[in-house]
Amino acid sequence: MEIPILFENDDLLVINKPAGLMVHGDGKTTKPTLVDWILEKYPAVAGVGEPMAGTDRPGIVHRLDEDTSGALVIAKTAEAFEHLKAQFKDRDTKKEYHAFVWGHFKEDEGVVDVPIGRSVSDFRRWHAGRGTRGEVREAMTRWQAVDQFVDENEEQFSFMHLFPKTGRTHQLRVHMKYMQRPIVADSLYGSSKPLALGFERLALHARKLTFSLLNGQEMTVEAPYPKDFEEALAKYGKQ
Repeated sequence: MEIPILFENDDLLVINKPAGLMVHGDGKTTKPTLVDWILEKYPAVAGVGEPMAGTDRPGIVHRLDEDTSGALVIAKTAEAFEHLKAQFKDRDTKKEYHAFVWGHFKEDEGVVDVPIGRSVSDFRRWHAGRGTRGEVREAMTRWQAVDQFVDENEEQFSFMHLFPKTGRTHQLRVHMKYMQRPIVADSLYGSSKPLALGFERLALHARKLTFSLLNGQEMTVEAPYPKDFEEALAKYGKQ
């Protein structure tokens, strides 16, 4: 696997994760994962971090969905892992995602402050608002509708900047679904919509990640757009 490295020092590295790559195995598939790449390129990272549900996750502090591309930080040492873990837990990191969604907005920006729980109707999905089961956890997303346009089929779309303040599973996908503006090509939360804008995978990219290094220096890393985002922006939008 060829994975672009956006920043690296002795403690950590930030990669631009390609869409279609799982961060770690789920016990159901034998497809290559990011963890495989980490152990091949950085064998000393083995043992760094914490397993989850019996799955080793060396260096993994946070994750991106399989079909989400963009910036992801990996700890190379135990000290860096604990340092980064605390920042994510305390919400000291800043995350900016870019996405294409269905529909237009009356306002240019806003906040979704709606808790998320498991879906009653589908065990694979999470849900915001009525229709949740089990534990419901707070979730907050600030959003900006940067550009709104109509495609060649007269369908309405918006290009979004999304800023999750919490880090719930599928949070951005669930909150956009809650707003009735599902992310383009989201097979789980927008399955009633066809593929559009040239995307054959979830149109979500982790554009920027801000965190502090072990020496206290604040670091912001920006992940270049993959080809599908570049082409959609060139054809339909801006920024």
